[in-house]
Amino acid sequence: MANINAPYGFRTVSYLDGQSPNYAPTQRRILKTNTTPIFRGDVVAQQATGYIALATPGTTQIAGIFDGCEYLSISQGRTVRSQFWPGNDALLDVAAFVIDSPNAVFQVQSGNGGPVVLADIGQNINFNAGTGGNTFTGISGQFADFATIGSAITLPFRIINFAGNSGYVTGDGPPAIVGNGSDGTTPFNTIYVTFNNQDYKSLTGI
Repeated sequence: MANINAPYGFRTVSYLDGQSPNYAPTQRRILKTNTTPIFRGDVVAQQATGYIALATPGTTQIAGIFDGCEYLSISQGRTVRSQFWPGNDALLDVAAFVIDSPNAVFQVQSGNGGPVVLADIGQNINFNAGTGGNTFTGISGQFADFATIGSAITLPFRIINFAGNSGYVTGDGPPAIVGNGSDGTTPFNTIYVTFNNQDYKSLTGI
């Protein structure tokens, strides 16, 4: 069954050593006046100011994957825990949670061509901002950009497997995908990636 174009950003599923993820992100800060929404599963980058911000696809080193935030809401008069940063309503700087373990493995939908195939494993890939996140669910709309697959050392992610391929190269890994993204013969198939050009990981060429 052909895959449906329905990106959801980057989801942690495992680690390169085969251990299960512990969902213990690092706490960072978002400037309270940062008006750019950031959704769960979005790629973020460290700024010279010490704050994090939504990353732009390109060759800039990334910090990790946004996993929600907590802030003192002006409108509600209380601390709010949210899957996404809406871009306003914070009295003070925002506590952001970022998955930045250099060995983290992420599940992400591919797009902008494809499908990702066996020969693409071991190549690097960029992300695509897509059409933005969902303000109802708080979930990202980013995806892995098939059109950027290559050996460029500055690409932020490394492809380690894809749905439909037998086995899983990092150990036990996540359960097999059933449903959307599981057809490895059509575009928008699900792939597994790990960090390449990231704050805590050395760049790796092909």
